[in-house]
Formats: sequence, C-alpha cells, structure tokens
Amino acid sequence: MNKAGEIRVIALGLIRDGDGSANAKGERIFLSEGYDPVKQETFYRALGGGVDFGETSRAALEREFQEEIQADLTNIKYLGCIENLFTFNGRQGHEIIQLYQCDFADSKFYQLESLVFSESPHHKHKALWIDISRFKSGELRLVPEVFFEYL
Repeated sequence: MNKAGEIRVIALGLIRDGDGSANAKGERIFLSEGYDPVKQETFYRALGGGVDFGETSRAALEREFQEEIQADLTNIKYLGCIENLFTFNGRQGHEIIQLYQCDFADSKFYQLESLVFSESPHHKHKALWIDISRFKSGELRLVPEVFFEYL
C-alpha cells in the first residue's frame, strides 16, 4: 500500500448547460475526463482542485478554474459536502469534496465541444460537455457516484 494516508480537501464546480430550451439534446454537464490505468477505465468528474491551507473552498474553486482553463465563474452556490473514498491507479484515496453549482461568466465556454488543459507539464486533461443521460444510462462513469444526487 501507499505510505500514511492523507485526507484531501477539494472544491469542485458543477456546471450545467442552460435551461434546456436552447439545447434540444437534453441537459449537459461540463466535466474532466480521467483514466485509471490499473482498472483500464475512463471516468468523468467535475473540474476543480485542492483547497490550500488558509484558503476558502470557494476561493479555491475560482482559482482552480482560472489556473486550469482560464475561466471566470459566476452564480456560485454551495451545494454540499461529499466524502469520497476511492481507489485510483491501485492506491486508496480519501477526499472531502466541497461541491458548488456555478456558471461560466463567459458564454464562449458553452460553445466549446472540448478543451485540453494541463494540471502539470506531464498531465494533460480533456474537459468536455456531456449529456447527463449518458451517465444515467450507465454508458459513461461519473465519479463520485453520489454526484447523481445533485443532478
């Protein structure tokens, strides 16, 4: 196993596409695509990242969106706290997720099919809009699963 475990506090932003009127395909959600090489499985989760010591989770959320995709957020609303125990790449993880609902301040983000961003020089990630029905049908995997309670 890995050395002494650590609980990570993260802030994630749940961003949906519009009110459904302009989007006949159904409701979409903006997510980051991940891949677990041990499970050989692709999964999706909301964008965001770690909360630094002395920083509020809301400030962390705004900072992470700026750093990762140069996006400003608006209409930020706290949804709740999720405790997430998981295994990724063969290692146990433990996160406390501060979950926010928010919108992109710039409407250009709603026109994107997808975008690639870097968390570090070695890690490229893809963020994209995905129809919520694809998760509800089981076609795609949304993590953590309790996220469904907020959709």
